[in-house]
Amino acid sequence: MGDALRKRIQQERFESPEQEAVLNLLIAAEHVRGLFERACDEVGITGSQYNVLRILRGVYPEGHSRCEIARRMIERAPDVTRLIDRLEKQGLAERDRGERDRRLSISRITAAGLALLERMEPRLCQFHEHFAARISPRDCGELSRICEGLYGEPEDPCPGESASEPNRAGLWKSAGVTSVGDQAVNSGTPPAGRSMR
Repeated sequence: MGDALRKRIQQERFESPEQEAVLNLLIAAEHVRGLFERACDEVGITGSQYNVLRILRGVYPEGHSRCEIARRMIERAPDVTRLIDRLEKQGLAERDRGERDRRLSISRITAAGLALLERMEPRLCQFHEHFAARISPRDCGELSRICEGLYGEPEDPCPGESASEPNRAGLWKSAGVTSVGDQAVNSGTPPAGRSMR
């Protein structure tokens, strides 16, 4: 345990098992996100834009308000409106006013957006196969259980109308990590039993 991590960040010792686990989680997340972003880049969109299109496809031919999209995002985006603006300019999404509340803007995926997601399917299958080749179904279930234990109940990013970016710095600081790059810097061992939500 830890050999790949030590080589990756050129660090021999860790302050605690918790710090080592968080560093591994961060680096694994960066690796998976990088593979996914490359798949999105091949069709000219970002991972966040794909996320919006995926959400809108789920309710097609209906749509969602900006706030409902923000609640369903995998990674909280600080400006969902700007993401939708870009998709609209690319012809992948469209907006109109809600039937019940004319003040509410509703976004829908277009035929071009559906076609783009369809084109991405083979590449995303390769992405999942890459994951499956390294982690067994049983380990996938255990990984999901551990991850859900970390983030727990999702925060509502839109209690009023504005989506907000969660304070990720608190998570890393609670684990004794102040930066992650080629070299990790730690600030001590986190208190036992401290929540990492």
